[in-house]
Amino acid sequence: MTLKIVVLDRDTLPGHKFAFDFPHGLTCYGTSRPEEASERIRGADIVITNKAVVSAEAVAENPQLKLIAVAATGVNNVAVEAAKKAGVAVCNVRSYGNESVAEHAFMLMIALMRNLPAYQRDVAAGAWQKSPFFCHYGAPMRDLNGKTLAIFGRGNIGRTLAGYARAFHMNVIFGEHKHAETVRDGYVSFDKAVQTADVISLHCPLTEQTADMIGAAEFARMKPEAILINCGRGGLVNEPALITALQNGTIGGAGFDVLTQEPPVNGNPLLSYGLPNLIVTPHTAWASREAFDNLFNILLDNVNRFIAGKPQNLV
Repeated sequence: MTLKIVVLDRDTLPGHKFAFDFPHGLTCYGTSRPEEASERIRGADIVITNKAVVSAEAVAENPQLKLIAVAATGVNNVAVEAAKKAGVAVCNVRSYGNESVAEHAFMLMIALMRNLPAYQRDVAAGAWQKSPFFCHYGAPMRDLNGKTLAIFGRGNIGRTLAGYARAFHMNVIFGEHKHAETVRDGYVSFDKAVQTADVISLHCPLTEQTADMIGAAEFARMKPEAILINCGRGGLVNEPALITALQNGTIGGAGFDVLTQEPPVNGNPLLSYGLPNLIVTPHTAWASREAFDNLFNILLDNVNRFIAGKPQNLV
């Protein structure tokens, strides 16, 4: 039997070829809006999506579906519960970019601790050229050695980042959930993590409980030179409150790879001010060449193993 496979957002997976171990027909769409998905997957046995939305309505209108294979770790773009109730399996790609994301977070952290963006601007503006002596000393720079890194999210990425930080002789702590009634072994309370950290790095999923977990109240309790890194999800941090904290010197800096809306077609406060203590990258922490290869290989393996009756990475 030949199975029909539909890829909803092929353009997000460039440079790789789909190869499956079973007879199949393959239809690819560059991108798909939510309202297009239901019609495009009509008659499909397998749907592959990265960020294209597969709604409960799309699942209900396609009872022939067998598998929704997500080309990412996060599955918030898929109506998972509706799929389960309909007997449709959902799988994701896990642990493909631990090093890529952790290295990106570490890059942002060290660049901000050394105030790299400010010095780049100074050099571009000619400040070094006008210096009366050999160096231009402007924004303060700090070492990572001896500083405290608080990580929220103790999954593979968080643990990998912790290893990098310890190699630089940082004190690493893992922060507990914001509203947790008890503190688990190996964690510190949310408030203690926020108040004592020199750097906070977010690597947790976006849920109702974690949305806006860092806002004006948290910024007010952070150290005045603290650095906030977010390579998790945009909605974890209240972005207008962050801009205010950066402008007022409430915290020292921030490095973000994620925004509340992506792409930011309607603008975003983090892109509007050109602050020297803010670095924004376009959701590329996951996208090293090595991580991309891992992701694609796991995605193909997920589909092949499901059809072979040996499913893996089921959500």
